[in-house]
Amino acid sequence: MIILITGTNRKASKSSVMARCLSLIYDELGVENKVLELNELPPETFSPDAYIVKPPKVLEFTQDILNASGLVVVTPEYNGSMSGALKLFIDLLPFPESFEGRPVCYVGLASGQFGALRPVEHLQQVFGYRNAFNFPKRVFIPAVHDFLDDEKGILDEDLATRLKEQARLFVEFCRNIGKL
Repeated sequence: MIILITGTNRKASKSSVMARCLSLIYDELGVENKVLELNELPPETFSPDAYIVKPPKVLEFTQDILNASGLVVVTPEYNGSMSGALKLFIDLLPFPESFEGRPVCYVGLASGQFGALRPVEHLQQVFGYRNAFNFPKRVFIPAVHDFLDDEKGILDEDLATRLKEQARLFVEFCRNIGKL
């Protein structure tokens, strides 16, 4: 199973829209997948106590991560990096088994011109440190509001083609390393 992680806990985010669009692409490829919406994490997730007593939703998401054949992180750019909610979620996951030897793919989206290049690079460092297999074909989406609509989904055919190609190659990557 491929797990798609929305990189923010903001409700009605473009990351959520993109994750749902990617889920449809993986469906077309015949690959089981699931979207983890960080906005479903309860407020107690952001308490210092969550490191010791994890909320049930964090435990549920943890099981999804541990059972995943591969992860796709859809990240927006927050102040030149990933969102605090995504970093906290990563920090709450068990070490080292959450990412050790697990393939990870990235889609960055931003209002600005670089399409979340910085947060994707930061995430590659974090996942590399955790001994994940970083999939090298990343997709960056600048000016995301021009390319993605909440109801219509992906508006640009070139972007849709790039995302489909990334998904196809990521599935192949996961299979080649024996994870899917």
